[in-house]
Amino acid sequence: MKFCSRCGQAVVTEVPDGDNRPRYVCKHCNTIHYENPRIVAGCVAVYDGSILLCKRGIEPRLGYWTVPAGFMELGEGLPEAAARETWEEALARVEVGPLTVVVDVIKARQVHIFFEGVMTEPVFGVGDETLETRLFKPEEIPWNDLAFPSVRIAIKHHLECRNGARHGVRLESVPEIRFD
Repeated sequence: MKFCSRCGQAVVTEVPDGDNRPRYVCKHCNTIHYENPRIVAGCVAVYDGSILLCKRGIEPRLGYWTVPAGFMELGEGLPEAAARETWEEALARVEVGPLTVVVDVIKARQVHIFFEGVMTEPVFGVGDETLETRLFKPEEIPWNDLAFPSVRIAIKHHLECRNGARHGVRLESVPEIRFD
């Protein structure tokens, strides 16, 4: 950030009084600009035991598989964001179920939040940001071609819960973005 979004003057980076982190501060209007993580909401959408995946049509990770997910918009709740992203990316309607996975993606300054999603019928398509969509049986999941670590965590947790090996919400941090 170079300029204040409130008054347009240049900002400096400093630790404001009473704070413990460097922030962008406008010395002209005294506005402190806080930068906080962005929320990504998505679903592990399932139909008859198969998981809906989307092949990304945009960067980052163009051509890699992901569950439908994207940035939450102002004015919507988390489940609504997950359902909207599933529609936008896969043209699929889901009944959003329980929250299952929260991943802090520290270097990307994001928090990825995943829900269970149930497709009531196998109707899906290709959204504007998607090259291909497909239902994968658990043994068909392209583990080496998943776009992000958080997607791998969400799918793995879903499968572990389905098999009774785990339950509840899984919380995890990914300190850096790695694709191995």
